[in-house]
Amino acid sequence: MEISTLKKRLAQLLLQLSYREGDFVLASGKRSDYYFDCRVTALHAEGSWLIGHLFNHVLMDDNIVGVGGMTLGADPLVSATTVVSQMLGRPLHGLLVRKTAKDHGTGQYVEGLGNFKQGDAIAVLEDVVTTGGSVLTACQRLQDAGLKIVTVCAILDREEGGQSKLAAAGFPLKALFTRRELLQLAR
Repeated sequence: MEISTLKKRLAQLLLQLSYREGDFVLASGKRSDYYFDCRVTALHAEGSWLIGHLFNHVLMDDNIVGVGGMTLGADPLVSATTVVSQMLGRPLHGLLVRKTAKDHGTGQYVEGLGNFKQGDAIAVLEDVVTTGGSVLTACQRLQDAGLKIVTVCAILDREEGGQSKLAAAGFPLKALFTRRELLQLAR
């Protein structure tokens, strides 16, 4: 299937399953008249498959060995991307970043490090980027664990300053959609 066809179908699913209008408070603390709950689409069988393929396509030119992101939002994104990467013959390993360090065992923030070595290049996955705050936290924890962040890849860039904050921190953003693109493509 062509990438444009996959992208159009994902836009339709996102609009159908994950897009809501109303009055919402976002993780950034900002108020918004719309909300994308991308987890619904990422946990949908077809949505997961589409996200895995599209993230692999976007990341194909990056010299990375894995993908990771902040739990809980990135969990299905990492799983979809790693499974599809294996199917495509370009295996990428996964990492999950905890919001708080484990209070037992190793006490670590990052799960999956046993599949990586110091300095490995990775991409950080995110569902929605608004101000970039949570993805910047994930990037910092992954860097503290000894990994090199090559790029951040998101399903949706809300275009509310996150991209410039990420760029200022040295992390380029590759988003599958902006809100405007998503709404246009889904119709």
